[in-house]
Amino acid sequence: MGVGAVAGDVNRNDRSIVALVMLAHGMVHTYELSIPIFVAIWLGEFASIDLGLATIPVTTASLGVMTGLGFALFGLGALPGGILVDRVGSKRLIVACLLGMAGSFVLLALSPNLVVVALALVVWGAAASVYHPAGLRLISTGVEERGTGFAYHGIAGNLGIGFGPFLTALLLLFFDWHLVAGVLALPALVAAALATRANFEEQAAVAATDGGDGSDTGGDDKAGAGVSSFAELVSQSKHLFAGGFALVFALVMFSGLYYRGVTTFLPDLLGSVIGIEPIPVSELLPAALASGSAGGAPTLDVELFVYAGLLTVGVFGQYVGGKLTDRIRTERGIVAGFGALAVIAVAFLPVASLGVGPLLAVCALLGFFLFMVQPFYQATVAEYTPAGLRGLSYGFTYLGVFGVGALGGAVAGYILTVADSTALFLVLAGFATAATLLGVTLLRRRPTPA
Repeated sequence: MGVGAVAGDVNRNDRSIVALVMLAHGMVHTYELSIPIFVAIWLGEFASIDLGLATIPVTTASLGVMTGLGFALFGLGALPGGILVDRVGSKRLIVACLLGMAGSFVLLALSPNLVVVALALVVWGAAASVYHPAGLRLISTGVEERGTGFAYHGIAGNLGIGFGPFLTALLLLFFDWHLVAGVLALPALVAAALATRANFEEQAAVAATDGGDGSDTGGDDKAGAGVSSFAELVSQSKHLFAGGFALVFALVMFSGLYYRGVTTFLPDLLGSVIGIEPIPVSELLPAALASGSAGGAPTLDVELFVYAGLLTVGVFGQYVGGKLTDRIRTERGIVAGFGALAVIAVAFLPVASLGVGPLLAVCALLGFFLFMVQPFYQATVAEYTPAGLRGLSYGFTYLGVFGVGALGGAVAGYILTVADSTALFLVLAGFATAATLLGVTLLRRRPTPA
């Protein structure tokens, strides 16, 4: 086989992998960031959570804990997902993830109370948890242009992040939230059907780079074999955390706390704290239509669409961050990105209170930098870990981002209950500052990759 034919095969393999992970990543975040839209609805619709033996009032704190259960499992399941993907491969887990998420939103559509809602969110978290180890391992071992693969992967995630809340908010203008949840289950079913037809070589990039020996680090670790026992899990985990990956893990925990802390209640904050008022849909219609829609006309919750727009801006942040990972040291991008997030957290409320223009500007900056940092830490994980344990390393990574990070929602809810939004954003600034300092430490030490 000639060089041209090989290049063509590699390109087709890259395209097949990137297409699959873009589809699946978009689905995962479509559901993830639609949940805060529902939280804003549940705050107004439910007065209590009936646990049988006790009844808990519905507050930002109690809903923060309830949604945190699903978000926590989203992260906690990443570690077993990372172990499993090194054993069985990425494609099977991605298909299972899509089917599980569809089922969880069917259960959400059938939920008669917040207890069943919590169960549906737990099912979603368990199903979604396996995606990031599977998808990111697939990029890191199967795509030769890794940075570009991460960039397009991130773009698709942000399209889901923006499109999911936008579609949810739009449907909620006209339909009950139960029906909306049921409609949202359909895209994941379609995506699962398409994923089963994908065809590619999962280890193509590792084989191309290292002559097929399965290691891009020069070590003796096995690629694609993963861990086969608890003792080996402990041994390999110690190996991972003995080097720079320990600092990367600490960094992504603070990233997750910031991310979940700022996104969980942001739609409610935009409406109640900053004071964006709902607009009757009739005011947006032509006069002939508006005259016949008075009375029961729905209102447009502007804050939900501002929130969706903020998340959509993250597409550009993901693209810029992904492209820069191929051009600069990832540690520099981490320092710059989290430093910017610390400043934005401190300035957010003062700037947003100045008017519509400053509000939209600071929201756009938040959306851009919130997602620009993701390709940097994703690529940093690949630099500090061996190919044979890439699934395990991404499992630990998203245990930190979404598992430990899920506490950010509960922390945010508690702070909003006992204090105010100013205190919340100061705490968020502290999370970003801690991540910045860890990035500086990595930049100065630059340990030899494991």
